[in-house]
Amino acid sequence: MGELKVSLLDLLIALSDVMDMISPVLNGHHRRVAYISYVIGEEMGLSSKSLTNLFIASLLHDCGGISLKERLDALQFDIINPYIHSELGYRLLVEYEPLKIPAQIVRYHHAYWNETGGDVMEEDQDIPLESYIINLSDRVDVLVNKKSEIIGQSTYIKNKIISESGKKFMPDVVDAFISVSKPISFWLDIINVEKSCELYESKIEDTILDENSIFSATELIRDIIDFRSRFTATHSSGVSAVAAQLGKHAGLEEKEQKKLRIAGFLHDLGKLAVPAEILEKPGKLNAGEYNIIKSHTYYTYKTLQKIKGFEEISEIAAFHHEKLDGSGYPFGITSDGLSYNSRVMAVADVFTALTEDRPYRKGMDRDTCLSIMQGMVDDMVIDGDILKILTDNYESINNARIEAQSRSQRQYVKHFKSAERSNSNATKGTIVEKAH
Repeated sequence: MGELKVSLLDLLIALSDVMDMISPVLNGHHRRVAYISYVIGEEMGLSSKSLTNLFIASLLHDCGGISLKERLDALQFDIINPYIHSELGYRLLVEYEPLKIPAQIVRYHHAYWNETGGDVMEEDQDIPLESYIINLSDRVDVLVNKKSEIIGQSTYIKNKIISESGKKFMPDVVDAFISVSKPISFWLDIINVEKSCELYESKIEDTILDENSIFSATELIRDIIDFRSRFTATHSSGVSAVAAQLGKHAGLEEKEQKKLRIAGFLHDLGKLAVPAEILEKPGKLNAGEYNIIKSHTYYTYKTLQKIKGFEEISEIAAFHHEKLDGSGYPFGITSDGLSYNSRVMAVADVFTALTEDRPYRKGMDRDTCLSIMQGMVDDMVIDGDILKILTDNYESINNARIEAQSRSQRQYVKHFKSAERSNSNATKGTIVEKAH
């Protein structure tokens, strides 16, 4: 197999889609906002590069929304105090160099025109025009009643937007929206997200990522996944490090070790479709909640399968709860169908879960951890040969886990403290601290 390569746009669309799986009410929200924003931006004469940044920012604009309640609250037309999720989204995205400009757009996507003094970013001003576009597009999608036919709603929505021109919304953006929304096709395209995205993705400037770039991009996705819950804020970092170390001590080529690192970052991608309220439930999960948890590996697999070049990564990442005897989930695959790398990922996930600190318990010591894992080998859950590699190299593998998780913990604390500080400023009348 040649060098691993994937489309950045494919990766971001997949991330956008799985974030919207958290609720039927939210399904397709990011894509619809991206479509509306794009056609408004095109009508306003934005450059190709600006349209690309606008489209990407639209796909990710709510990535800082932690809880289901927070995401659903954002669907209220008169949203109250939206700045913390906007700021956290910015803090997450700005760490990845190709998304620095979209990050700035996300940061201000809830900035109202009359609250900002009508500033439009040029050289040294704060608010990008694209943020004002997403703000209006986001509110348009919020106004659409998804249970009713859309054409009959168009007049009401347009009148509602017009009534807020010069208040919530930039007048020029309102004018562009009224212009592009005249044809019935515009309204039908809003609810036909696949068609609209196929149409406009062809105009977006894409980037093909090589292995190093994929690593950086999936680090970003790792943080979006894990930072939704303080219980698992560093989990994927630990799994990734352990999996790569197991691969190294098993004698795998560096290329295979990289696959394990990337798959480790992404193995819990489907948990974006699980409400944080379930992830953080302090007591025992009921049957329905546990079933929702179990669905995460299915969504990981289906989401990654859509990304050309990630066919193998999807299996390594998603099969970590399969068992050698076929009693695992989501597919009930037996040992014959599980690759060596998939088996490594399963061991890495269990080991990290047992040894990492959780708010309700300390991480287990060496003997307790290995005893539990040996029982899992005896029960045909995980691979005994891979457990032996872990046992023989326990100290170096565990130290790699600790180091990786410590780095992620520092990032987690930094992001949330910065977002909370900026939110405090926003509630005092300043949108956010001036961009760096």
